[in-house]
Amino acid sequence: MMAAQKRTLRVTLVRSTIGRLARHKACVAGLGLRKIGQTVEIIDTPENRGMIQKVSYLLKLEEG
Repeated sequence: MMAAQKRTLRVTLVRSTIGRLARHKACVAGLGLRKIGQTVEIIDTPENRGMIQKVSYLLKLEEG
């Protein structure tokens, strides 16, 4: 039996975290983002979706 294909999300940091709430900075770090323009692929889980939703104004999201 084949393993279930995990859905991934491509998340890019497009705005700076300078001057943002500490919780929002923690969400960005939790997603694995450090620099503006950096893109990471993460697994589509409710936890990751929650962090993305919290800091959506800083990110660009591509599903796929």
